[in-house]
Amino acid sequence: MRAFGIDRFGAPPRLARRPVPQPGPGEVRIRVAACGLNFADLLMAEGRYQERPEPPLTLGMEPAGWIDAVGPGTAAPAPGSRVAAHVNAGGLAEYLCVPAARCVALPDAMPFDVAAAFQIAYGTSHVGLGHKARLGAGETLLVLGAAGGVGLTAVELGKRMGARVIACARGAAKLSVARAAGADHLIDSETEDIRSTVRALGGADVVYDPVGGEQFDAAFRATNPDGRIVVVGFASGTVPRIAANHLLVKNIAVLGLYWGGYLAFRPEVVTSSLRTLFGWYAEGGLEPHISHRFPLAQAAEALATLRERRSTGKVVVTIAEG
Repeated sequence: MRAFGIDRFGAPPRLARRPVPQPGPGEVRIRVAACGLNFADLLMAEGRYQERPEPPLTLGMEPAGWIDAVGPGTAAPAPGSRVAAHVNAGGLAEYLCVPAARCVALPDAMPFDVAAAFQIAYGTSHVGLGHKARLGAGETLLVLGAAGGVGLTAVELGKRMGARVIACARGAAKLSVARAAGADHLIDSETEDIRSTVRALGGADVVYDPVGGEQFDAAFRATNPDGRIVVVGFASGTVPRIAANHLLVKNIAVLGLYWGGYLAFRPEVVTSSLRTLFGWYAEGGLEPHISHRFPLAQAAEALATLRERRSTGKVVVTIAEG
């Protein structure tokens, strides 16, 4: 089968031929139709992600497709079922074996490319805003990186949860995408001062931050007393340093969120969230945004699009049709 990945950390990812995997006890094999890309794929290829499987390594954390084989002692889901899965790696391939418990049944009306763009972005934002930050109706939410994969879903979900949303992104084109997702106020991080602009709007009660670096520092200073900052990533490449005495004085909570980590110690947080989100999608309440689709043969270009920040929302690699 074709698979896209690395032979060693730091080597350019490439398309290669690998054996078709066979499902073991408790596993199913997915014929992959599409796989969403995430910033974590770039970090994993360099050996810098918090999960560090050893090469040779097939990239891709967000596959969707059909069950085509079931391992010994595995009752469900049945062959032919349409599913998505969250995995540490392996999704950018024609076939993938995963524990059956990692599979989520898809709504009948959800296309595979949408399913591949859905779980991590919406799941991270829903758990971050609801479970971690307890975002309330009428509060002000500041979303950094608001046109990216997770940032754009935070804008959309924040509005659904009744918040006033301030979206911060780079350039007019990306801000227009955030506006379409429901943002009430827009900040261009290239030309505007985040701290002063947010404070002029009354400050932020909750900050959703997949960026880090200088933007975290500015948002911290614009957070209201008793505010909450949800840290979901460091797309800027800089991990901020937090002065604990400032947390104390302002009564601010900084909350770390690694969505996939819940699968190890509280999987019900993720499964309950996804049930809610798939329900909202089925009702027509969510509109996933995919700016780029590439075939598997162009997976390197898909990663470059993500790395160079040419995308808005999600980048998806399509693999099989059916």
